[in-house]
Amino acid sequence: MTNYEMFLDDVMPKIEKLAALARESTIIDNTFYYKFDVKRGLRDINGNGVLAGLTDISDIQAFLQDADGHFIKDENGARIPCAGTLRYRGLNIYDIVRGFMNEGRFGFEEVSYLLLFGNLPTKKQLGLFTEILSGFRTLPISFVRDVIMKAPSQDMMNGLARSVLMLYSYDDTPDDISIPNVLRQCLQLIAQFPLISVYTYQAYKYYHDYDSLIIHKSDPALSTAQNMLHLLRPDSKYTEEESKILDLMLVLHAEHGGGNNSTFTTHVVSSSGSDTYSVVAAALGSLKGPRHGGANIKVVQMFEDMKRTVKSRSDGDIRDYLVKLLDKDAFDKSGLIYGMGHAVYSLSDPRAVIMKSYIEKLAETKGLHDDYELYAKTERLAPEIISEKRAIFKGVSANVDFYSGFVNSMLGIPVELFTPIFAIARIVGWSAHRIEELSNNGKIIRPSYRGICEPKDYIPIDKR
Repeated sequence: MTNYEMFLDDVMPKIEKLAALARESTIIDNTFYYKFDVKRGLRDINGNGVLAGLTDISDIQAFLQDADGHFIKDENGARIPCAGTLRYRGLNIYDIVRGFMNEGRFGFEEVSYLLLFGNLPTKKQLGLFTEILSGFRTLPISFVRDVIMKAPSQDMMNGLARSVLMLYSYDDTPDDISIPNVLRQCLQLIAQFPLISVYTYQAYKYYHDYDSLIIHKSDPALSTAQNMLHLLRPDSKYTEEESKILDLMLVLHAEHGGGNNSTFTTHVVSSSGSDTYSVVAAALGSLKGPRHGGANIKVVQMFEDMKRTVKSRSDGDIRDYLVKLLDKDAFDKSGLIYGMGHAVYSLSDPRAVIMKSYIEKLAETKGLHDDYELYAKTERLAPEIISEKRAIFKGVSANVDFYSGFVNSMLGIPVELFTPIFAIARIVGWSAHRIEELSNNGKIIRPSYRGICEPKDYIPIDKR
């Protein structure tokens, strides 16, 4: 045992006692939030987000609105829920997906162009854009050896964030926040994220699981989705169906308004004038959390537990299991049915609807139709049970995380890469929002916190 390990053994019991004091001293009585009308978590009592900014990059609609954008209300003054709508730069996500899927094309690069520049690209513009991304799809000399392979993290998101921060040191103009330089940095990161994520995973498997180390170079002729499967799989083989489904996943995760936690983080840190690498690392730290980008891992783990413990896949047995989840008597005893419900959507999450419409065929191909049926039954039963057991202010439906983990599993993507794949897509949205924040020269984002501590007299140390 090292001196440091002996020190930790001695000091941890003391820290645990101090931690109890720290926690006790920071608990705030919930009544204060009502007394001072403070929107906890920047949400009102119904869970609606407090309006904190404007964005022209995407729009989410979950309630009926009139032609002027005002909410339509019922006789009781409540907003009327509707099927969820997601628009990228004004274009409905259903139309975008239908467009490239019907033509048998990959959509992520096209959507990246749309989010960054405001309009769908022409063939010539898309060709130039993909050429630029292909050129950036490399890492600095010896970066894999000197950064990724040294002290590999057991968490891929931490490894990704570390690499992003290290790229600052390889940039000749890292602190230049002019739009051309920031766009160049963002395009590089969009291109590099798949490489860093997969290489970080390969290093982890080599050092921690003693697995073979296989590092493929990216192929400039391939799309982002194709390159990911090419980099990840030892034989670099994949089917067209697999690459098209992964591409669809990237499209659906690329952007989701300015209010989601990681994108809001992007706005906050950008508003301080910080560099691109620090901004993206902060966004990655936000996305890592299980309440945000890590949620799909919980969904997969929940279904694995369900398959182990549920006697049959009848509606009755599934219902009993879901009730146990809500009663904190199953899985992780959190009281949650993971993948159900969303901060904004009520009747439906369009991303989940689109994903479900394309994955049944993949499940058939992979011999996992029974698992698909289990997901579909759970999606149908869960809202009924939640409405019976919980007081809810709006509808509950499956969110994008409900099916995305299942898709990742069918593609053979290891669970360690579930959240990095989210980041590989969302870096596009973060980039667009960073440029939007810088372009509008707004003030530093600084919400107000009300202090509630009572005045106290100072007591000399020998009289305490």
